[in-house]
Amino acid sequence: MSDQSEGGGESTLTVVLAGGVNLAIAILKLVAGIITGSGAMLSEAAHSVADTITEVLLLTALKRSERPADRRHPFGYGKERYFWSLLAAVSIFASGAVFALYEGFTTVFGEGGEQTKPIVGYIVLALAFVLESVSWTQAVRQVRRDAKAEQRPFFAYLRMIDDPAPKTVLFEDSAALVGLLLAFAGIGLHQLTGSDVWDGIASSLIGVLLACVAYLLGSTNRGLLVGRQADPRLVRGIRDHLGAAPEIDALVDLQTMLMGTDHVLVCARVDFDDALGAADLERACVRMADELSERFPDVAEVFIEPVPRTDPKLRAAVLARYGVPPRPSQ
Repeated sequence: MSDQSEGGGESTLTVVLAGGVNLAIAILKLVAGIITGSGAMLSEAAHSVADTITEVLLLTALKRSERPADRRHPFGYGKERYFWSLLAAVSIFASGAVFALYEGFTTVFGEGGEQTKPIVGYIVLALAFVLESVSWTQAVRQVRRDAKAEQRPFFAYLRMIDDPAPKTVLFEDSAALVGLLLAFAGIGLHQLTGSDVWDGIASSLIGVLLACVAYLLGSTNRGLLVGRQADPRLVRGIRDHLGAAPEIDALVDLQTMLMGTDHVLVCARVDFDDALGAADLERACVRMADELSERFPDVAEVFIEPVPRTDPKLRAAVLARYGVPPRPSQ
């Protein structure tokens, strides 16, 4: 994973750029929606308002998650990033999807309204598409560069990413570009047919689109907030490193958890060589913890517990969690 300070700075740039773009676009869309009377345009204005609120929440997440550990939170505040990002997903649904669905429903089943000055809508949508493309390009650039640094395919990295900020911006900007095309189609078909049903359908589709994005982001942040295992490649590296230690006869259990972006907690239960004395065992634990932190920069906390590999309760717990016994050390 990328260095936390560099990744945090890049994430902040991505979020600030997206927030500024969305605020400007929201104002333009609102004015255009009022002028044209387009439900789809008003839905897009709500979409941009939701995105702007999202960026504020993401900035809050970035700042609060960087606070150092203290007495009340000995493992730090890294998970604050996931909490505020989860609220951002809720914001997208509450202030974007719900309004767009309501606007679409009332337009389709209501009395309808006359469309005026559709050219204003076209101009605003075109300008918004250009501005959204700038923000979207920055988000894609960050994710693509980070994926390359970790030698992962773009979409595989996107599934495993532990920094919700660039993923949130990328998803919402992608949805924004699709939403603009839907609004353009709605206004255009309304103008061609004279029926505002098309405008309502476009608005409803924008609402469904936002609801899907909110669900995907909410699901991602829920998993991170609950406590997800670290990257499988990192887990394998830790397992192999501990398994190669001369003092260890067997790695009985290995648990990892993301405590924040680039912040991993490692808990290892190992069966040490019975010939080791208490002092030797203490020195081995300290050395291995230091080695893991040096070799894997994301590893922030390491706990190593000596246990007998034949303990039936521990073996049952490992089998219940993984379904198969852990691989013995070589």
